[in-house]
Amino acid sequence: MTTRGVLYVHSAPRALCPHVEWAVAGVLGTRVNLDWIRQPAAPGTWRSEFSWQGEAGTASKLASALRGWHLLRFEVTAEPCPTAEGERYSCTPDLGIFHAVTGIHGDILIPEDRLRAALTRSRQGETDLEAEIAKLLGKPWDDELEPFRYAGEGAPVRWLHQVV
Repeated sequence: MTTRGVLYVHSAPRALCPHVEWAVAGVLGTRVNLDWIRQPAAPGTWRSEFSWQGEAGTASKLASALRGWHLLRFEVTAEPCPTAEGERYSCTPDLGIFHAVTGIHGDILIPEDRLRAALTRSRQGETDLEAEIAKLLGKPWDDELEPFRYAGEGAPVRWLHQVV
Protein backbone atom coordinates (compact mmCIF):
# COMPACT_ATOMS: atom_id res chain seq x y z
CA MET A 1 0.00 0.00 0.00
CA THR A 2 1.38 3.41 -0.90
CA THR A 3 1.02 6.74 0.77
CA ARG A 4 2.31 10.19 0.01
CA GLY A 5 3.78 12.97 2.02
CA VAL A 6 6.03 16.00 2.06
CA LEU A 7 9.58 16.56 3.25
CA TYR A 8 10.18 20.10 4.45
CA VAL A 9 13.84 20.95 4.89
CA HIS A 10 13.53 24.19 6.86
CA SER A 11 17.22 24.98 7.09
CA ALA A 12 20.41 23.33 5.94
CA PRO A 13 23.91 24.71 5.40
CA ARG A 14 24.76 24.81 1.68
CA ALA A 15 27.39 22.07 2.04
CA LEU A 16 24.76 19.73 3.51
CA CYS A 17 22.22 20.14 0.69
CA PRO A 18 23.65 17.47 -1.65
CA HIS A 19 23.89 15.05 1.28
CA VAL A 20 20.19 15.60 2.03
CA GLU A 21 19.37 14.80 -1.61
CA TRP A 22 21.50 11.62 -1.50
CA ALA A 23 19.85 10.48 1.74
CA VAL A 24 16.36 11.05 0.34
CA ALA A 25 17.30 9.28 -2.90
CA GLY A 26 18.62 6.34 -0.90
CA VAL A 27 15.30 5.96 0.90
CA LEU A 28 13.12 6.44 -2.20
CA GLY A 29 15.33 4.43 -4.53
CA THR A 30 15.36 7.12 -7.21
CA ARG A 31 17.40 10.19 -8.08
CA VAL A 32 16.24 13.31 -6.23
CA ASN A 33 16.95 16.95 -7.12
CA LEU A 34 15.51 19.39 -4.61
CA ASP A 35 14.84 23.02 -5.47
CA TRP A 36 16.78 24.98 -2.85
CA ILE A 37 16.04 28.59 -1.92
CA ARG A 38 17.66 30.80 0.70
CA GLN A 39 16.25 30.60 4.21
CA PRO A 40 15.73 34.18 5.43
CA ALA A 41 15.20 33.06 9.04
CA ALA A 42 18.81 31.79 9.22
CA PRO A 43 21.15 33.58 6.81
CA GLY A 44 23.58 31.21 5.17
CA THR A 45 21.13 28.31 5.16
CA TRP A 46 18.80 26.92 2.50
CA ARG A 47 15.34 25.40 2.48
CA SER A 48 13.37 23.08 0.22
CA GLU A 49 10.12 21.14 -0.02
CA PHE A 50 9.69 17.79 -1.70
CA SER A 51 6.48 15.80 -2.27
CA TRP A 52 7.08 12.06 -2.21
CA GLN A 53 5.12 8.86 -2.72
CA GLY A 54 6.10 5.50 -1.26
CA GLU A 55 5.18 2.60 0.95
CA ALA A 56 3.72 3.14 4.38
CA GLY A 57 6.69 3.71 6.68
CA THR A 58 8.59 5.88 4.19
CA ALA A 59 8.24 8.95 6.42
CA SER A 60 9.96 7.06 9.23
CA LYS A 61 12.79 6.01 6.92
CA LEU A 62 13.25 9.59 5.68
CA ALA A 63 13.34 10.97 9.23
CA SER A 64 15.85 8.30 10.27
CA ALA A 65 18.08 9.05 7.28
CA LEU A 66 18.17 12.78 8.13
CA ARG A 67 18.14 12.85 11.92
CA GLY A 68 21.86 12.55 12.53
CA TRP A 69 22.87 15.89 11.01
CA HIS A 70 23.09 18.44 13.78
CA LEU A 71 22.64 21.59 11.65
CA LEU A 72 19.50 20.37 9.87
CA ARG A 73 15.93 21.44 10.64
CA PHE A 74 13.23 19.40 8.91
CA GLU A 75 9.75 17.94 9.01
CA VAL A 76 8.37 14.88 7.25
CA THR A 77 4.68 14.19 6.92
CA ALA A 78 2.81 11.16 5.58
CA GLU A 79 -0.87 10.98 4.77
CA PRO A 80 -2.94 8.15 6.25
CA CYS A 81 -3.61 5.19 3.96
CA PRO A 82 -5.80 2.09 4.36
CA THR A 83 -3.04 0.21 6.18
CA ALA A 84 -1.48 2.97 8.31
CA GLU A 85 -2.24 6.17 10.19
CA GLY A 86 -0.60 9.38 9.07
CA GLU A 87 2.67 10.53 10.60
CA ARG A 88 4.57 13.69 11.34
CA TYR A 89 8.24 13.97 12.24
CA SER A 90 9.84 17.24 13.30
CA CYS A 91 13.53 17.68 14.00
CA THR A 92 15.63 20.58 15.29
CA PRO A 93 19.27 20.71 16.39
CA ASP A 94 18.32 21.65 19.95
CA LEU A 95 15.31 19.39 20.53
CA GLY A 96 16.10 16.34 18.42
CA ILE A 97 13.25 14.44 16.80
CA PHE A 98 9.52 14.46 17.54
CA HIS A 99 7.11 11.86 16.18
CA ALA A 100 3.33 11.96 16.15
CA VAL A 101 0.65 9.78 14.67
CA THR A 102 -1.94 11.81 12.77
CA GLY A 103 -5.53 11.06 11.86
CA ILE A 104 -7.32 11.66 8.57
CA HIS A 105 -7.84 15.35 9.38
CA GLY A 106 -4.23 15.96 10.45
CA ASP A 107 -4.95 15.92 14.18
CA ILE A 108 -2.27 14.45 16.43
CA LEU A 109 -3.43 11.19 18.02
CA ILE A 110 -1.90 10.58 21.44
CA PRO A 111 -1.89 6.96 22.67
CA GLU A 112 -3.54 6.45 26.03
CA ASP A 113 -0.40 5.06 27.66
CA ARG A 114 1.44 8.31 26.93
CA LEU A 115 -1.47 10.31 28.39
CA ARG A 116 -1.51 8.11 31.50
CA ALA A 117 2.26 8.57 31.93
CA ALA A 118 1.87 12.37 31.63
CA LEU A 119 -0.88 12.32 34.27
CA THR A 120 1.28 10.20 36.58
CA ARG A 121 4.29 12.52 36.24
CA SER A 122 2.03 15.49 36.91
CA ARG A 123 0.43 13.92 39.99
CA GLN A 124 3.85 13.04 41.39
CA GLY A 125 4.91 16.66 41.03
CA GLU A 126 7.61 15.88 38.45
CA THR A 127 6.10 18.23 35.90
CA ASP A 128 3.15 20.42 35.05
CA LEU A 129 0.31 18.69 33.16
CA GLU A 130 0.01 21.55 30.68
CA ALA A 131 3.72 21.30 29.84
CA GLU A 132 3.43 17.52 29.43
CA ILE A 133 0.51 17.86 27.03
CA ALA A 134 2.38 20.55 25.08
CA LYS A 135 5.28 18.11 24.63
CA LEU A 136 2.92 15.33 23.53
CA LEU A 137 1.53 17.68 20.88
CA GLY A 138 4.99 18.79 19.71
CA LYS A 139 4.60 22.41 20.79
CA PRO A 140 8.29 22.97 21.58
CA TRP A 141 9.16 21.80 18.05
CA ASP A 142 6.42 23.95 16.51
CA ASP A 143 7.65 26.98 18.47
CA GLU A 144 11.22 26.49 17.25
CA LEU A 145 10.30 25.69 13.63
CA GLU A 146 7.63 28.35 13.11
CA PRO A 147 10.04 31.13 11.99
CA PHE A 148 11.59 28.69 9.51
CA ARG A 149 8.27 27.65 7.98
CA TYR A 150 7.94 30.96 6.21
CA ALA A 151 10.26 31.04 3.21
CA GLY A 152 9.65 34.65 2.26
CA GLU A 153 9.42 35.70 -1.36
CA GLY A 154 10.12 33.06 -3.95
CA ALA A 155 8.81 30.14 -1.93
CA PRO A 156 7.36 27.37 -4.08
CA VAL A 157 3.61 26.87 -3.86
CA ARG A 158 2.49 23.38 -2.81
CA TRP A 159 -0.96 22.43 -4.02
CA LEU A 160 -3.03 20.29 -1.68
CA HIS A 161 -4.18 16.90 -2.93
CA GLN A 162 -7.88 16.56 -3.63
CA VAL A 163 -9.76 14.65 -0.97
CA VAL A 164 -11.83 11.78 -2.35
